[in-house]
Amino acid sequence: MKTREAVAERIHELCKERKITVNGLAGISAVPPSTVKNIIYGASKNPGVVTIKMLCDGLEMTLDEFFDSDLFKNLEQEIE
Repeated sequence: MKTREAVAERIHELCKERKITVNGLAGISAVPPSTVKNIIYGASKNPGVVTIKMLCDGLEMTLDEFFDSDLFKNLEQEIE
C-alpha cells in the first residue's frame, strides 16, 4: 500500500468509527468537501500535512493519533 492510499483508508476508517460522512468531516474541519474527496478518491496524489492536521483538528485528535494505525506500519517504498 502506498502512503496516499493509507491516508485515504484512514480517513474512511475514522469517518466510519465516528459515524460521520465525508461532507460532515469537511464541515467540522473547515476543509472543502472537494479536497477531502480528492484525497479519498485519489485525485490528490500528495495530501499535505496542513490539510491532514485540519482534518485531525476537526476530529479532535492529534497527528500522532491519526498515524498510529497499522495502515502506516508497512508502507511501500515511495522513492525508486
